[in-house]
Amino acid sequence: MDALLIALADPARWRLVSLLAERPRPVGVLARLAEARQPQTTKHLQTLERAGVVVSQRTGQRRIYALRSAALRDLAAALGRLADTADQGSGPGETFERYGRGLDAERLAAQGEGWADGRSFTFPRSLAGRPELVWRHLTETALLARWWTPEDLRVSELVFDARPGGRIVQEYRDAEDTDGSDLVAGRAEGVVEDVRPGERLAYRLSPLLPGGGVAFTAHVDLGLRPTGTGAGTGTRLDVRYRITDSTVDSADFVAGIEIGFGQSLDKLAAILATEHDTDTDTDTDTRSTT
Repeated sequence: MDALLIALADPARWRLVSLLAERPRPVGVLARLAEARQPQTTKHLQTLERAGVVVSQRTGQRRIYALRSAALRDLAAALGRLADTADQGSGPGETFERYGRGLDAERLAAQGEGWADGRSFTFPRSLAGRPELVWRHLTETALLARWWTPEDLRVSELVFDARPGGRIVQEYRDAEDTDGSDLVAGRAEGVVEDVRPGERLAYRLSPLLPGGGVAFTAHVDLGLRPTGTGAGTGTRLDVRYRITDSTVDSADFVAGIEIGFGQSLDKLAAILATEHDTDTDTDTDTRSTT
């Protein structure tokens, strides 16, 4: 496939492929129609033949070239599969496009300091597991690190001191940047404001601009309450996210809040659902053996 792509990437060779798509032709005629010298044309045709795009046969003193449609169909199929992968609904490509649309709108709106102040978002989630379990995932760094980033990112540094006045540091990188060779994708610093285990967690968190300045301050309030009874007890999590101190340069960050924080909470929900299913299976196995 690499040889095929390299062969077709040259405009002169692509012109020859177009001519041969109409019908097989000899070298001299191809050179005239392509407005090129015959030695050049011969070299291009030899490259195409080595790549499997064309075949040739000698007829008397002439060499006739013809197009191999199968090679182009294989390439078209491969390109089609790539396009289908990129077009998968609700995948990374769709998220990228959603963020791009939001980015354009927020950049237009960011006309002065404080432009996004008072903007708020709500994120309700119904989670598996009791509030005590959910609380651990909200406050223990080892558990936080598993979900507290959007898709395709990973936590690279995390401090979460779950007490009033406690320090928060959140840094994240691309999930595939395992050696730290790429730039940091984001960093935020903040402080815990209110801690009521199993009921309420509130904190301030400020994403940092590339130069180290504050983009804005997020006031995040998470409320928990139990739902259901017995083994089916779950947790209703209500997150309120409010912006203050927004700068003109914060538009890129604001554009990603709804998508990014929503994806993080979806990861949390998936982790808790898996743990709940495992616990349920264990309980069932225990009862069945007693």
